[in-house]
Amino acid sequence: MSDVQRVAASFRDPSGFLFSREGILYRQVNRSYQKEYERLMDSGLYSDLVESGYLIPHTEVNEDPANTDLAYKVIQPEPVGFISYPYEWGFSQYKDAALLTLEIEKRALAHGMSLKDASAYNVQFQRGHPVLVDTISFEIYQEGKPWVAYRQFCQHFLAPLALMVHVDIRMNQWLRIYIDGVPLDLASRLLPRRTRWNFPLLTHIHMHASAQKRYAGKAPSSAALSRGMSKVSFMGLIYSLETAIRKLAWQPTGTEWVEYYTETNYTEDGFAHKRQLVEQFLLRIQPKTVWDLGANTGIFSRIASERGIATLAFDVDPAAVELNYLACKEKGEANLLPLLMDLTNPSPSLGWQNQERMSLQERGKADALLALALIHHLAISNNVPLENMASFFHALTRWLIVEFIPKSDSQVQRLLSTRDDIFSEYHQEGFERGFSSYFTIHATTPIRGSQRILYLMEAR
Repeated sequence: MSDVQRVAASFRDPSGFLFSREGILYRQVNRSYQKEYERLMDSGLYSDLVESGYLIPHTEVNEDPANTDLAYKVIQPEPVGFISYPYEWGFSQYKDAALLTLEIEKRALAHGMSLKDASAYNVQFQRGHPVLVDTISFEIYQEGKPWVAYRQFCQHFLAPLALMVHVDIRMNQWLRIYIDGVPLDLASRLLPRRTRWNFPLLTHIHMHASAQKRYAGKAPSSAALSRGMSKVSFMGLIYSLETAIRKLAWQPTGTEWVEYYTETNYTEDGFAHKRQLVEQFLLRIQPKTVWDLGANTGIFSRIASERGIATLAFDVDPAAVELNYLACKEKGEANLLPLLMDLTNPSPSLGWQNQERMSLQERGKADALLALALIHHLAISNNVPLENMASFFHALTRWLIVEFIPKSDSQVQRLLSTRDDIFSEYHQEGFERGFSSYFTIHATTPIRGSQRILYLMEAR
């Protein structure tokens, strides 16, 4: 049908696929998955997971399928506010997604089922919590059959998390290169030797990698198949992986911007005035969605999220994102999602035909952007011309709340202290000229006790 659009990321599983019609997302369940779907719904597993907030709920609908030759049923899943990817998650977000996957596997086994997929991309964050979004990733458990998703779990979850802790916190960015998970032989070589004294890591990464290499290209022997894996052993494997994940810990310290708000040169009155202005602008434009670019730990993001606005808090600093997410968990915040993002190198389109994973711009326009204490970093630290910034922001939003910080400000002087001042257009007139090509300026308000100026702009 001409009005049907298949979701580009949903093509690998013969059990079904996602499609949209008139802007509404549906999932077609194929006849080949009928038996498993009915077990999922009749066993109580679906109800258990949905009631616990672990699985995205859906409704069975009387909607024409996208492929009638294959179709058994069409379901309409609850929409996810924003699709994020593992390379955009902070450490604890990634860890929580891993633990969710293992908890779901334990509950599935208790209901006579098992996950056939353990992809990190099957997890999204909804109302502040990780949730499984792939309804058709379950199969009926067969006694003696090993966990088919074991390798995938190790490559998508355990290996990246272990590398983040034991090598560098930024190692989750490798999921942008290895879209099917970090190869275990590579993870094993990169992890320090001391991790071989960690029994779960020894078992699930180092020994697992060696076994993969040893048996690469070889079919399992009939003796190995006949031995199988008992349900007790299966559960032991899951608990061992859970132990490995829970033991991984990272303290968010030592990065450049994590202490930014304690080092700012705002007066107390100036900082309060800036908050007041942001709040006034948001009340004026009434956005339903806000993206805070360069959010740090989310102080200004919460001006939006605490008013019920769905808010994304992007920052390049893993420590800031981690602290922001931990605060969200502690407070039970449902409207704020912290994410890692380098605005000079935002998430691109990836995967098969460059369509499996969407770029930042493909995932939406926000009703409003916050760009506070950001412009000088992009302009001076990264040599991004002001008009280029305006063009980028214009592609992402209708409304823009943006702060301009002049060269005389101590924070800008700090950036200029280690380089020549080649930024002849970096002044208030140049800023307004560059942004006026893409935005209409509705308000220009100096922030008390500073030389900084807050603007409210609307896309042309």
